[in-house]
Amino acid sequence: MTENNNLVLDEILKCNRKAIAKAITLLESNLPESFEKGQSLLESLLPYTGEALRIGISGVPGVGKSTFIEAFGLFLVNLGYRIAVLAVDPSSELSGGSIMGDKTRMNQLAQHPKAFIRPSPSSGVLGGVARNTREAMIIFEAAGFDIIIVETVGVGQSETLVQSMVDLFLLLILPNAGDELQGIKKGILEISDLIVVNKSDGEYEFQAKKTQSEYKKALNFLPQRNTSWQPQILRCSSIEKKGIENIWESAKKFQKILKHSGELEEKRKIQASKWMWSQIKEGLLSSFKNNPYIKIKILEFEKAVNKGSILPTLAAKKLLDEWGNKKKI
Repeated sequence: MTENNNLVLDEILKCNRKAIAKAITLLESNLPESFEKGQSLLESLLPYTGEALRIGISGVPGVGKSTFIEAFGLFLVNLGYRIAVLAVDPSSELSGGSIMGDKTRMNQLAQHPKAFIRPSPSSGVLGGVARNTREAMIIFEAAGFDIIIVETVGVGQSETLVQSMVDLFLLLILPNAGDELQGIKKGILEISDLIVVNKSDGEYEFQAKKTQSEYKKALNFLPQRNTSWQPQILRCSSIEKKGIENIWESAKKFQKILKHSGELEEKRKIQASKWMWSQIKEGLLSSFKNNPYIKIKILEFEKAVNKGSILPTLAAKKLLDEWGNKKKI
């Protein structure tokens, strides 16, 4: 590891905010030299990681994810915990940067000395998370943050990727979600450890209670993912700060039970393996697309596909065959 990386390492371990931001920026860079430096830094940080509770939070647009995270985060920092939030925003098609800027919508939490919020563009990555979310989590853990929250772009079939990198997956739903229970994707419920009906206040409180009851019934028809944990359905009001303590108590109980059963350790092993394979897939695709010979062939086959003279499936097979033959030479 370079001398500069050693300095950054020391500053990260001291929870220097500028060093943390600098390290994440390094990991988000697409430059080959930055990738090498970033991986070297991560390797040196690895011995200092593994103690934080990793929480993924998802929900449909409008459910109040940012408001909930701020209320939840402020509750936790007031208990003495250090909180890191990775708020993943949709990327601009033009600049590639974040659009929504969740940091501005969590103003109180962003200014707290025990909290660190990092908005990151999803950069077109499926799964509602940024490409370097896992790496950023390592940096936060090494810096001594107790709880790391990953906020996804939205909820849907692709957003379930976040579950493969966190300990606890929390799904936020709206008070009227019970009316549309049949339209909710089964997969997102199956991976949820906590389901929280947000905006349970005022005129919506009765509807929130009804939704909570309907979801409890629905869970009886779903397979249990963790042998030692039964998913819970809770209610809260992020605006009125009601129900936040119950959510934290459930999260702590979840962590304690899964640690005791050994499921948390096993889950992280599986996640590490999935991370490796995701990197392999990304590396193979990059190698494929950047091969000079294949670049020419891609243009030829794309024209043929656009004209309708060849099936996309056959074009893909032929391109892969061409790549395979070239690698044998």
